[in-house]
Amino acid sequence: MLRHVKKYPFSIAVILAVIYLSLMNPPSMDILRFPGWDKVVHFCMYSGMAGIIWLEYLFNHRKSGLHLKAGLLAGGVYPLLLSGLLEIGQSVLTKSRSGDWLDFAANAGGVVTASLVAWFVLRPWIKK
Repeated sequence: MLRHVKKYPFSIAVILAVIYLSLMNPPSMDILRFPGWDKVVHFCMYSGMAGIIWLEYLFNHRKSGLHLKAGLLAGGVYPLLLSGLLEIGQSVLTKSRSGDWLDFAANAGGVVTASLVAWFVLRPWIKK
């Protein structure tokens, strides 16, 4: 377990930040909001998280061998599971947040986009 912490420090930091941001009571701020702005935030948070996980996976395993299944598990399935759990957690554990299927869809879109970019764009570049 400790070796994973040493190999994936940025991923762990981003995951903890996403958990905190998902469960905290958001401050009320007068910012420019447009319809669907929160879906853009969800997409960016989860594409960023999955992207960092993918980057660390690609760099850590570039010499020992990259495996699509392992990468998809770490950079795809786990972020999606976390997303679902946090959406449920928002509706159950907080009074100021609610779980939303469209938020989950935006999260999934971010994870899928990051996974596609990582495997088809970054992987060939990092292997060089």
